[in-house]
Amino acid sequence: MSKEELHINHDGIRDVTQLGVPKMITLGIQHTFTMFGATVLVPIITGMNVSVALFMAGIGTLLFHVITQGKVPAFLGSSFAFIAPIIAVAQTHGMEYAQGGIVVAGLIYLILAGLIAVFGIERVLKFFPPVVTGPIIIVIGLKLAPTAVSMASSDWLLAIVAFLIVTAVSVFAKGFLKVIPVIIGLIGGYVFAVIMGRVDFTPIQEASIFGIPAFTVAKFKAEAILTVAPIALATMIEHIGDVLAISSTVKKDFTKDPGFVRTLMGDGLATALSAMFGGPANTTYSENTGVLALTKAWDPKIMQIAAVFAIILGLVPKLSAVISTIPTAVIGGISIILFGMIASIGARTLVENKVDFTSSRNLIIAAVILVLGLGGAIIPFKIGLFALNLEGMALAAIVGILLNVVLPEPKEA
Repeated sequence: MSKEELHINHDGIRDVTQLGVPKMITLGIQHTFTMFGATVLVPIITGMNVSVALFMAGIGTLLFHVITQGKVPAFLGSSFAFIAPIIAVAQTHGMEYAQGGIVVAGLIYLILAGLIAVFGIERVLKFFPPVVTGPIIIVIGLKLAPTAVSMASSDWLLAIVAFLIVTAVSVFAKGFLKVIPVIIGLIGGYVFAVIMGRVDFTPIQEASIFGIPAFTVAKFKAEAILTVAPIALATMIEHIGDVLAISSTVKKDFTKDPGFVRTLMGDGLATALSAMFGGPANTTYSENTGVLALTKAWDPKIMQIAAVFAIILGLVPKLSAVISTIPTAVIGGISIILFGMIASIGARTLVENKVDFTSSRNLIIAAVILVLGLGGAIIPFKIGLFALNLEGMALAAIVGILLNVVLPEPKEA
């Protein structure tokens, strides 16, 4: 798809309507496949329903486009950042309470949007400098490392095959294939598992072709909320970075029109709506931004078409059954890369922003976030009958933000 094939509409966005319906649909499906691998991987790992995740990703994306006035070419898929707290809360309280924590996390986006509207983006972001957000992202990835290894260890042969496929595609593939290594790894690993006779096809045979996704309603508990909701502190910064990346790709400043207030509201409400009915948290997908850069076709209508296809996929239980038969080890092999990449992105945040670790202040902030986030620290609170435990990412993020506010900047800064 060349630039010359796409005219510019009145908003400065390359208009795809003159390409015709078949080509528009093809472009939309391309984005659906791009988000598919990562979006279904989150419910597979956490135990959420795949059909619900796909359905709510589509609904959430359309809601985002309504709130942002159809100006931002973004797709909202399942967020990896919430995997660890979802698993933890699901094991201790139940999945519905993990959903409740995600709902509150989505509503926190609205608080930041309100603060930005009142005080401006610069004053708010000063509480989330790279020395805080970088280590938080590292903790998110490394907390998931034992989960990846545990899944992979169920069958190392399958895990290694999936790992090698994703690695080969990421490093050696060209064009569009290079932006979908996860889905290729899933397909390749699954085919190898079938050849090795390690797939049970019974769930596929028993599933119906069409059906309503198994929605569940969120429930709320203070401990679950405090375990899950603080992850929004990291994902909101991720959202801001994604919007900046899309703006750079499209050469249009979405930070001003429609602005961070609308994009944060759209992302937050999409997340809250998804979790309220059984889906994972939503987030703007950088995978789809890669496709925008590759195709030069960045009309938001394409993302809206992709969202419709995601909804359609969510209404096909047979597809969910196929996905459920993917061996755990295949997911584990891919997760080794994905979770490590999350941690690596945190390290990249520190490097790209040239965080000075000769400064004792910065060393202390990063060190405390890493140790509290990874070390299993738990601080119990009890006021009368109200009791809760502050731990993991919640504890690390809160302490890191407080240290950043309290500790003085070096004089030379």
